[in-house]
Amino acid sequence: MPSEKRFILALDQGTTSSRAILFNSAGEPVAVEKQEYTQHYPEPGRVEHDPEDIWFTQISAARRVVRTAGISPDCIAAIGITNQRETTVLWDRATGVPVGRAIVWQDRRTAPQCEALRQKGHADAIRTVTGLPIDPYFSATKLAWMLDQDTELRERAERGELAFGTVDSFLLYRLTGGKVHATDPSNASRTLLYSLAAGAWDADMLALFGIPRNILPALQPSSSLFGTVTADLLGAEIPIAGIAGDQQAAAFGQALLKPGMVKCTFGTGSFLLLNTGTEIRASSHGLLSTVGWDLGRGLSYALEGSVFVSGAAVQWLRDELQIIRSSDEIEALAASVPDSAGVTFVPAFAGLGAPYWDPDARGAILGLTRGSGRAHIARAALEAVCFQTREVLDAMEADSGEKITELRVDGGMTVNALLMQMQADILGVPVVRPKCIETTALGAAFLAGLCCGLWASTDDVEAAWQEDVRFLPQTTAADREARLNAWKRAVRRVM
Repeated sequence: MPSEKRFILALDQGTTSSRAILFNSAGEPVAVEKQEYTQHYPEPGRVEHDPEDIWFTQISAARRVVRTAGISPDCIAAIGITNQRETTVLWDRATGVPVGRAIVWQDRRTAPQCEALRQKGHADAIRTVTGLPIDPYFSATKLAWMLDQDTELRERAERGELAFGTVDSFLLYRLTGGKVHATDPSNASRTLLYSLAAGAWDADMLALFGIPRNILPALQPSSSLFGTVTADLLGAEIPIAGIAGDQQAAAFGQALLKPGMVKCTFGTGSFLLLNTGTEIRASSHGLLSTVGWDLGRGLSYALEGSVFVSGAAVQWLRDELQIIRSSDEIEALAASVPDSAGVTFVPAFAGLGAPYWDPDARGAILGLTRGSGRAHIARAALEAVCFQTREVLDAMEADSGEKITELRVDGGMTVNALLMQMQADILGVPVVRPKCIETTALGAAFLAGLCCGLWASTDDVEAAWQEDVRFLPQTTAADREARLNAWKRAVRRVM
């Protein structure tokens, strides 16, 4: 590796914005650019993106970050891509032009199709092969819906004229000038079309969902040479050497390289991943079995738990109740009282995720008295984030049979020190915040850097990860369990 090629460009394509972050060889971010794009809601329950908006904002952010850093594109050793998962894109293989809008992971239009599959008794077979429940969240029913809406599209798909992909595949296709149509196992494992055990597209799942095999991307390890960016896009031909879905990338960026290690990304919702190593762990507690990553020497697997509402609860207090003017005010407000004075907030605005999976549950604030104030509600909202995380981690321990000894955290909410201390108190284990909380992009950078030789091995990844603050539990086990039981009683009230 020539010494001047000492940077990795990470493209972080998210649900509401496209970001580009340039990392140096120490794994430190040296420049960040971000561009938001339009969300489309054509009908209740439907969420769409224009793939051209995704492409334009992502390439624009990439160009700007190179200019901001003041480096030559020739100094970039490789590019890593991380992306919103499950969002489904279909495009013309010859021109690269999308045939319509992307259907976003949040979209619920295929709920009837999912229910029909359950009624026909396919749920157990699907979970056994893919590790996933039947749900509109995943890509297969979205793709089938696209093809079923237009006879011509299905005929073109059968002839191999169309290409399907999650967002990583679409970006890869565009970046390489249409030369490469591929994805990695972490994204493939979120489609309901991929066999966890075989590490390949599954013929039975393709037949069940009515998906032609010839529209699927090729499968490559998460850390491998996918292709080369055409010189006209960024000013140099740069290898694309790493791809992973956002939550798996965040886990890799947190250096969760050993079985039993866990991370939680706190954002609009919370996403927890537990490394299960080379073993596929089936869940009986509402978790998902998924691929973590593939470094070219076999698949690493994970258990995943999703909490639908975390930061969104704070946004609700700001926008709907208007008890805070900005989200960052909640820490001081919640800290102004010693506890929630018996107030419990269950933010089941869109039902409950893991481990309950109750779509009909609705939110509630319980335990109100004449003495309850906005500070108590604010503190209860933060406690809700922590209790939901605790329940997912309890499910992970039950499924894995392993005791969790610490939780590594990332995401925007981790700047709230009170929340992180509350989380440690409710878990009873240390909560560890790294110096670089851009772990999603960092994971993509690590994958690309390993492939191109900027980092020699995963030992270098572990060395590059640096702890910032370790929050230690400060409550007794009896107090912790009493508060958890009160939370569970409140949850039962909303189910």
